[in-house]
Amino acid sequence: MNVTSLSQIERNVIQLPRDEQLLLVERIVHRLRKKNKEEERDIESQLAMMASDPDIQKELGKINEEFAPTELDGLEKY
Repeated sequence: MNVTSLSQIERNVIQLPRDEQLLLVERIVHRLRKKNKEEERDIESQLAMMASDPDIQKELGKINEEFAPTELDGLEKY
């Protein structure tokens, strides 16, 4: 969307009564929050699928083995 379109929308919104402007803003915020939650669920679902993928688990195991000797570098044992 270009600046001209946004400016036109803003001019139209300004012409609305205050209570309708507030209602419009609330509806927009509600839609944005709903979309954000849906995107978070999608990401969580994708991460869960990756975590259960045997190839990914195998690769993570290799990485853990490779870096195991350096795990305590610079840290004192208590």
